[in-house]
Amino acid sequence: MHAVALLLFGYLAGSVPFGVLLTRWLRGVDVRQSGSGNIGATNVTRVAGKKLGAVVLLLDALKGALAVALALWLIPEAPRVHAGVGLAAFLGHVYPVWLKLQGGKGVATALGVLAVLVPLAAISGALVYAGLVAAWRVSSVGSLAGGMTAVAVASLTALAPEYAWLSALLFALILWTHRSNILRLLRHTERRF
Repeated sequence: MHAVALLLFGYLAGSVPFGVLLTRWLRGVDVRQSGSGNIGATNVTRVAGKKLGAVVLLLDALKGALAVALALWLIPEAPRVHAGVGLAAFLGHVYPVWLKLQGGKGVATALGVLAVLVPLAAISGALVYAGLVAAWRVSSVGSLAGGMTAVAVASLTALAPEYAWLSALLFALILWTHRSNILRLLRHTERRF
């Protein structure tokens, strides 16, 4: 019963659309109608500036981290539940019930989940992301390379195999949510910061 409640909490926490809420409240715009139309931190940065983009990045990561941390606290010896809650938070962000299942790409929420379950993987992925975005100014390149890095590090450092599998599954889903970005990268038409 606790596991089901935690999965539901993970999904609902992940589905809070901070990008939409904050840009509407603080800038009076709907981020879905501007830039790339995405609700995540990258598009919020384009539409509303770096400070608000950083806040959205933090909040989108925290909703994943807090859901998993709660699962760890309530059921400490259940790595399958922890991984399930992390996946639910990610899916909540990508398919939020409040936005007719039209959400973001999930990178920040995945980062938050991994920060709790496999911290070294999250740190490594974030560093690769930051380095590539600083060098190339293309968020999708950083996201994809950071995701690959996180999977590799998680396979070596995860305390439970479920966490390593979750890392790989999250990356596979991030590839799916970035399919249009990948096509633009192949065509050399991807947007820059």
